[in-house]
Amino acid sequence: MRTALQSKLNMTYEQFLRWKDEDTHAEWVNGEVILFMPPKTFHQFVVTFLNHLFDAFVHLVGNGVVLSAPCELFLSQSNASREPDLFVVLGDNLKQLSEDRFMGAPDLVVEVISDDSVHRDRVEKFPEYEREGVREYWIVDPRPGRKAIDVFVLERGSFVPQGVNETGWIESRALPGFRVKEAWFTAESLPNPLIALAELLPVELRTQVADMLNAW
Repeated sequence: MRTALQSKLNMTYEQFLRWKDEDTHAEWVNGEVILFMPPKTFHQFVVTFLNHLFDAFVHLVGNGVVLSAPCELFLSQSNASREPDLFVVLGDNLKQLSEDRFMGAPDLVVEVISDDSVHRDRVEKFPEYEREGVREYWIVDPRPGRKAIDVFVLERGSFVPQGVNETGWIESRALPGFRVKEAWFTAESLPNPLIALAELLPVELRTQVADMLNAW
């Protein structure tokens, strides 16, 4: 998540929508506006890496879209307008996506932690996404000495940790067939996204990609 400015503004949601433009990175929670500074470089590397993987996979499967900040996610049950680093919308949930925002619970949300967003991403947003019904919440911490990825899946209304399997993969339940290696996020640098994509794809999708490339 992007770094927050110390100054805060108070306004209604309607005022917030009139005040905010597409170049303003801000969130609104119960009448309070939180402004963000530009993110650090490695934060963007992680967001871009995951965006490549999710976007390519969703295009291959053909059942949804991948969106990124500053796209608005309005959480009605928490009275909050958030800007997740990434979120995935699948199938029937696409009906909740308008030109301006997504209303309700996406299928999967990703937040990438920065120094000042630990409490916001792990404590404030965690119950918001849980309450709204987000099926899967990914928290990636790329900070030196803290490199980690935590995935939570919604079970009976509560987030529970999704562990790493015996071969080192974290497998998504919300997006079947999609998976990442924990080692990618704990290493000193991220892998080439094209190599990572080829590695994570199930055999049938690898064949589909090969056929597409041959036809092209």
